[in-house]
Amino acid sequence: MSLSAAGRARPVLALADDLSGAAETAVALRSPGRILLGPVCAPTPPAPGESLVLDLDTRQLPADEAARAVRDVTRSVPDGTVLFKKVDSLLRGNLAAEAAAYARDSAGVVIATALPPARRTVRGGVVHLDGVPLHETSAWRAEARSAPESVAAALGDLPSAPVPLTVVRGAPGALREALRARFAQGRHPVCDAETEADLDAIAAAALELGPDIRLLGTGGLAGALGRLLGPSVSTHDSAHDSTHDSRLRASGKLGAPGDVVRPLLIVVGTAEPSARGQVAHLVADGAHHIALTTRELLGSPRRLTPPAAPVTVVRVTGAAGPAQARPLVAALADAVADAAHGCDLVLTGGETARHVLDVLGITDLRPVGQVHHGAVVSRTPDGRSVVTRPGSYGEADSLRRIVRALRPAPVRHVPTDPTGVAP
Repeated sequence: MSLSAAGRARPVLALADDLSGAAETAVALRSPGRILLGPVCAPTPPAPGESLVLDLDTRQLPADEAARAVRDVTRSVPDGTVLFKKVDSLLRGNLAAEAAAYARDSAGVVIATALPPARRTVRGGVVHLDGVPLHETSAWRAEARSAPESVAAALGDLPSAPVPLTVVRGAPGALREALRARFAQGRHPVCDAETEADLDAIAAAALELGPDIRLLGTGGLAGALGRLLGPSVSTHDSAHDSTHDSRLRASGKLGAPGDVVRPLLIVVGTAEPSARGQVAHLVADGAHHIALTTRELLGSPRRLTPPAAPVTVVRVTGAAGPAQARPLVAALADAVADAAHGCDLVLTGGETARHVLDVLGITDLRPVGQVHHGAVVSRTPDGRSVVTRPGSYGEADSLRRIVRALRPAPVRHVPTDPTGVAP
C-alpha cells in the first residue's frame, strides 16, 4: 500500500502491558516518539508523524484493573490518531479483559499476533512456536494457567472470526473486504500470518478501512505500521545484520567518543532457562557476576552497592512459583536500587525493567535503536542508556551483543561473586 504524505503523518498512540513490549513497539514504529511509564489517564497526544507508547504495566494486575487502565486511555483519543494495542506474542497477560476494553467504542479491531522475527506464526487461528502449537510447548511453564489453544480462546468472550492465510495473501482488496465483512457480522477478525509481508498486508487493509478501526497485535504488527506510516529512524532490525552495532555507535547513538562512560549494570530478572547461558558468556568476557537467590530476595535481601567493575550482571537464581513472581521482581528492584543510580542499564524481562525504573523515578524514555530484535536502546532524560529486552528473546550471545554495542572496549576481568553462575 502506498500512503500519501498526509496518511504517513498520522500520529500513533500505542498501549503495552509491560515495558519491554512498549520499547519493542516504540522502535518498531520507526517514528520520532517516546515511551511513558503509566498510569497515564489523559496523555498529551502525539503530534502528526510522531508516536507515543504507554506502558500501562498491567501484565500482572487483576483483570478488572487492567481493563480499566485501557479504558481510561482509549475513551478520549484525538481524531486521526492510529490506535495500536501491543499484546504478548505468547498470549500471556490479561489479553481477554484488555481486548474487550480496547474494542469498546471502536468500529472494530483487527487482530494479528504473529511475530516472524521470533519464529512465532499464526495458522488456523493458532499461535505456533517454530511450527509447534503454543499449547503443546513449555512456553507457559511459569504461568499459573495452561496456554490457550487458539487466539480466539485467549480473547475470551470477545466475538471474533478467523481470517485464513489464503485470504491474507489474496488478490488486492480481498483482504480489506474480508475484514469489512467480519465487522458487519459484529466480529473482530483474527488474521493468520507467517511473514512480515503478511503483516504488512493486514496493517494496510486495516488502515484502508478508516480511522475508527483499531489494531491489536505483537511487535510484528507494530513493525508493519512503522513500514507503512514512517521512515526508519535508527530502528533497523539487525537480527541478521552483524554490522548494525558498529553503525549505531558510528551514528552517535551508542558509545560514541565523548560520551560519559558509566558503569554498566545488567539485571536479569527473567526465569527463562536461556538466561544462565547468556550470563555465562558475560562472565567469560570478564563481567562481574552477582547471584541473588529467590530465598534471599523473598527473605532478607541485601542492597547492592554501586558497582566498581565496568560491567556487572545481577541474576536471580533458584525456583519460584507464579504467585511469587511479582514480589520477587519487586524485591530484586529494591536490591539493585542503590547500585543502579549513575549506571547505564540492561534490563531483561518487562516487569523487571519496569520495577527497576520505578524505584529510580524514571518515567520517560526515548528509543534510539535496537541491538537485535526486542533489545531496544533508549535514553533517559538525564542521558543514560537503558536497554530493555523481553525475557524470552535472544540467542545465547544476546547479552554479549548488547554489552559490546554499549561498551566496544574490552571488559577488564574482575573476581566474580562467590555464588558463581549456579542454576
